[in-house]
Amino acid sequence: MEILSVKIEKPEAVNFILGQSHFIKTVEDLHEALVNAVPGIRFGLAFCEASGECLVRYSGTDEAMIALAQKNALAIGAGHSFIIFLAEGYYPINVLNAVKNVPEVCRVFCATANPTEVLVAVTEQGRGILGVVDGAAPRGVEGEDGIAWRKGFLRKIGYKL
Repeated sequence: MEILSVKIEKPEAVNFILGQSHFIKTVEDLHEALVNAVPGIRFGLAFCEASGECLVRYSGTDEAMIALAQKNALAIGAGHSFIIFLAEGYYPINVLNAVKNVPEVCRVFCATANPTEVLVAVTEQGRGILGVVDGAAPRGVEGEDGIAWRKGFLRKIGYKL
């Protein structure tokens, strides 16, 4: 067995969701979940089929996000994994529950805009996602200034009253 680190390639401001599901129906069901959660959403998604043709299946509403999803899904290459890229101005917090509620979705590994590496195991059979490295390691524990900044920031962007 070999373990690879696959860097997610994307523009800095773009968020993505990486997960695993169990059926080719995932592509259409995720598409429906996203457009029903946020009308007008711009996204691309790709799904690594794990049997049959073993193709990267895809869908979306934004050609650039679809291309990003296809490229990163091929690089990861893990059966039944999916990746969704949200165009700038769209965020996982608005669609994550809809994604997790799709019956085929088994797990979500991450939902982030951070630089991310996907840890992939490679065996004779194929590839599987072991986990992710999402962003950087902590540099310490927040103090009073950090608490004040966090609370102020969340209110400034409208997530808290």
